[in-house]
Amino acid sequence: MLYCIRMDVRVPHDVDPARFQTLVAEEKTRAQTLQREGKWRHLWRIAGEYANISVFDVADHDELHAILSGLPLFPFMTIAVTPLARHPSTIA
Repeated sequence: MLYCIRMDVRVPHDVDPARFQTLVAEEKTRAQTLQREGKWRHLWRIAGEYANISVFDVADHDELHAILSGLPLFPFMTIAVTPLARHPSTIA
């Protein structure tokens, strides 16, 4: 199943900068692993924001939830999930 995901990161002002940088590094490693596995198909930064638009290809809603809630930066994210279906006019 394909999903379009928007992730907005909101960093609290009182977060420890060193701890946050560790989480950012862990997030990058996790994102790259999921991309290599083919689950995180596309990842685009939204210009001017601490946010991204991504496309995930996973078995079901439960797998998507497990992946998203397991991301190191999840506690700081607002996430919008849009399930995708093939458009009847696509040639791909």
